[in-house]
Amino acid sequence: MTLIGIPEALVSSYARAFGESGRAWLARVPALAGELLERWGLERDGEPMYGEAALVLPVLRRGDGDARAVLRLQLPREETTAAIVGLRAWGGRGAVRLLDHDPESSAMLLERLEGGRTLASVEDDDLAMGTLAGLLARLVAVPAPPGLRGLDGIASEMVEQAPAAMSGLAAPEDRRRLRGWAAAVAELVGEAGGGTRLLHWDLHYGNVLAAEREPWLAIDPEPLAGDPGFDLWPALDSRWDEVVVKGGTARVVRRRFDLLTEVLGLDRARAAGWTRGRLLQNALWDIEDGRTALDPAAVALDGALPGG
Repeated sequence: MTLIGIPEALVSSYARAFGESGRAWLARVPALAGELLERWGLERDGEPMYGEAALVLPVLRRGDGDARAVLRLQLPREETTAAIVGLRAWGGRGAVRLLDHDPESSAMLLERLEGGRTLASVEDDDLAMGTLAGLLARLVAVPAPPGLRGLDGIASEMVEQAPAAMSGLAAPEDRRRLRGWAAAVAELVGEAGGGTRLLHWDLHYGNVLAAEREPWLAIDPEPLAGDPGFDLWPALDSRWDEVVVKGGTARVVRRRFDLLTEVLGLDRARAAGWTRGRLLQNALWDIEDGRTALDPAAVALDGALPGG
């Protein structure tokens, strides 16, 4: 059997993100792939694909009418395990179908979608956002299975981290804004908790692929249990420079927010608060990485939300 080569770009990505442990895991991937191809009766069916964190092999399932699928290999982490839990709970309803998985390596056998055509290919932004909103409504309608990370804990940690993070921002206005985001999150957690729905956490246009079974399906979830309002930011941020800024930031964000909250049946004030929670989360990561100013796109989005 021909060993699978690991793309240099993926090697570099793993070295940056995971250091030596990432390199060591990638070194084991060719043997792991060979073992899983044999175990699951798979044949290679095209060149490998890859992203920042995963190697994806197009395959055919022998004995199943040569059904097309993909073998996804990714470093076992909490996020990878959560993806398997979420995909099993959705059962292909609005999301790519999980056909099998290996508990030890967290490898996944998934139905094959049209990897070259994402929702970003739909030029009409209202149509694209409506499609995404419909998928998201189906996904968050599912109760979160036991064992997933909860938004309660994540939100409480963000609120605790915010005071120290403020000292890393150079501008008083940025510090004031970060304080406001943290206050909004603290109020939401104190009022009704973080919620118990199954969230995708990263549903933007690039994570919706064309398919045969349904016109469009969600991929690459990083599930957690929480309030659906916490799931809106990736959609609002989709094609930011291409569509949002060119179309008038405030106008486009408000139109998208109105559409999302209407389709999902969300309270607008709570949804705006949880969206600011995502802005807080992103800002905390940026400050940890050494940035001393808030992302201008986050500031613009904040100003376009209700209460901004």
